[in-house]
Amino acid sequence: MSRILFKNALVVATMDAARRELPGGFVLVEGAQILQVGTADEPLPEAGTVIDLAGHVVLPGLVNTHHHMVQSLTRATPGGQDAELFGWLKAHYPIWAHLTPEMIHVSAVTAMTELVLSGCTTSSDHLYIYPNGSRLDDAIEAARRVGIRFHAARGAMSVGESKGGLPPDHVVEEEPAILREMQRLVEEYHDDSRFAMLRIVIAPCSPFTVSEDLMRESAKLARHYGVSLHTHLAENDNDIAYSLEVFGKDPADYVESLDWVGPDVWHAHCVKLDDKAIRLFGRTGTGVAHCPCSNMRLASGIAPLGKMRAAGVPVGLGVDGSASADAGHLLAEARQAMLLQRVGFGPAAMSARDALELATRGGARVLGRDDIGALAPGMAADLVAFDVTGLDFAGAQADPVAALVFCTPPKVSYSMINGRLIVRKGEMQTIDLPKQVEQHNRLAHQLRVKAGLAS
Repeated sequence: MSRILFKNALVVATMDAARRELPGGFVLVEGAQILQVGTADEPLPEAGTVIDLAGHVVLPGLVNTHHHMVQSLTRATPGGQDAELFGWLKAHYPIWAHLTPEMIHVSAVTAMTELVLSGCTTSSDHLYIYPNGSRLDDAIEAARRVGIRFHAARGAMSVGESKGGLPPDHVVEEEPAILREMQRLVEEYHDDSRFAMLRIVIAPCSPFTVSEDLMRESAKLARHYGVSLHTHLAENDNDIAYSLEVFGKDPADYVESLDWVGPDVWHAHCVKLDDKAIRLFGRTGTGVAHCPCSNMRLASGIAPLGKMRAAGVPVGLGVDGSASADAGHLLAEARQAMLLQRVGFGPAAMSARDALELATRGGARVLGRDDIGALAPGMAADLVAFDVTGLDFAGAQADPVAALVFCTPPKVSYSMINGRLIVRKGEMQTIDLPKQVEQHNRLAHQLRVKAGLAS
């Protein structure tokens, strides 16, 4: 099996157990795993392919814990530009009702490509609307095309407006059919092996779109098959008010009563988690996907990450949907996470390295993986390299690792996923990018036409 050597890096930020940073370091890969991570003083091992990374910062591949990739078709939608969460959703549900399987697939390819070029090598996607014959399979095939490591979350909405939910009745599904489809996907696709490229997640959408029965039954299903659980929780004040009014429970009591806590569960946003919920999450190892750009865009608030991390809550980053964050740059999300914590809690609330840890080790823990998120022998061969010799990093060479977060977020120069070079010298190797963008824009226009928003 051919070996690939990445040598002469400006610095290798391993994110390993000791958080080593190796100036002039190297990484040796064989097949799908890392064989050796070395310093500038060690002799270079032999390899069939050698890539010189002078002027580059090397990191473990970044991990995205929450996304709605299909929303890349509806970025900057006029009707939802200035709304909070519930108003924003109501502006988009009628548009998403016209999605097709082709749209699901193409939008996922676009979103995954955007993520990969930002340094992401593993991503989850929470797809919860399935009109016109759409299936999660459409996104799974996209992941295979792009070459990204994928946690495909089978979302669902089952409580429409007529039953007191937020979405229109015509975009929800019947709960028995939802559970059957979740079971089919797990049995057909889920891979629990080390270095798995595809895992299935059970993911009813949110408290205001599904019943307590579906939450309980989906948890039983997930535990039976040993797969993870994911949903939205405590996203803003209206979200909290809905739970108190409809269920008579705050977020902590709600999820605990449904058996939706534990190291196999992670919740998106959690902006409004109170101290009781934070203690519960810390005690049970329940994870949080922090989505700062979306939280700011929708004016949801500032999640108390300092309290969460102090309590031992696993926290990762999510770019969230490309119609609420309107972007999918995971390194930029790390920068915003750092800046937003400082706005809320002071200049020492989060360091650049804290933010990078959320984007790597933190995300891996949230997704329940011990084979990604760090560069060390025996870990997955997922690594990225950023060129920091250009204009955006001029004057920042004193600390190039921190500069990745403090300065303008760059695109990746090299990305290896599972031992395969997906990006080389800044160019995608698996996708024809101009053709992809053209197809994506054509379908986005078609979607607006179907929704009566364009001609």
